[in-house]
Amino acid sequence: MPSFSIIIVSWNALHHLKKYLPSVVATSYSDFEIILADNASDDGSKAWVRQQYSEVKIAALDENYGYCGGNNRAVPHASGEILLFLNNDVRVEPDWLDALAECFTDPEVAAAQPRFRSDKQPEYFEYAGAAGGFLDRYGYPFCRGRIFDTVEKDQGQYDDPRDILWAGGAALAVRKTIFEEQGGFDEDFEFHMEEIDLCWRLWNAGHRVRYCPHSIIYHLGGGSLPMESPRKTYYNYRNNLIMLWKNCSAQTLHRRFWIRYSLDVVAALRSLLRGKWAECKAIVRAHYHFWQSFGTTRQKRACLQERRTVKSDPSPLLPVNIIVEYFINQKRTFDALFSASEET
Repeated sequence: MPSFSIIIVSWNALHHLKKYLPSVVATSYSDFEIILADNASDDGSKAWVRQQYSEVKIAALDENYGYCGGNNRAVPHASGEILLFLNNDVRVEPDWLDALAECFTDPEVAAAQPRFRSDKQPEYFEYAGAAGGFLDRYGYPFCRGRIFDTVEKDQGQYDDPRDILWAGGAALAVRKTIFEEQGGFDEDFEFHMEEIDLCWRLWNAGHRVRYCPHSIIYHLGGGSLPMESPRKTYYNYRNNLIMLWKNCSAQTLHRRFWIRYSLDVVAALRSLLRGKWAECKAIVRAHYHFWQSFGTTRQKRACLQERRTVKSDPSPLLPVNIIVEYFINQKRTFDALFSASEET
């Protein structure tokens, strides 16, 4: 069975470490290590971890590099075959790594995620990952078990392991060699959708991403940016455009991108008409900064497209328009949406 390096990025989150780290340390798997990637915290996090859990490695970084940069800089400290990027607000089951390890017995699987349940309401899936991530035809992300703000109760409806487009960044397992081959997380994303970008690159390189339902974690969520934060809106819109331009196949790029761009304009106008000035401004800023850095994004696409081995878009990019299905056709669950994709 493979060895794991669990990497936990943290910045001034001693309260989370005190609550959630004990369950990670108590993992029953035989071959794993824990690395705390500390983004220059000044709240005593490093001292507390050293005192309470001397077995935890600490990668003490010189500044706050965020999620992408913190994780990338911690990877050289990792000795495991599988990197497991875990948020600092995640509680785990003791045997959670056993089922994940089983996923990686298939050499085609490059990345995987456990079942995400809510730490606040454990009977429900959790927003950020649920039972695995997908994209619709225009790049809107959603999960098996969560579409927009509708989060399903976990009633065993998604107990089957299956391929997914992306694994949630709160508990993302990926082979170290492949992660390094892909250049790690794209640090230009800073926050949000970096895991979708990584997983899409994995698919384009001929690998697969998997959902492992028998591995269970409980995620608090909302620790870095609140749901209604204009900053979160900004990153979601800007990073989605970057992700689409980098990863879409040559055959679908312009159609997917420009339709999505038009839908973003509609979203900005809707925010304006509803008096949500901060949200509207965040969307406009996202588009402005996308074009401001477009030269860099275009260069990244050229490099990635030259290296990609699969010329078509991955199959878990579902041929549905989630906006139409959710808001007009009132399809609020993945099962309903998936049947819609099969009819398309």
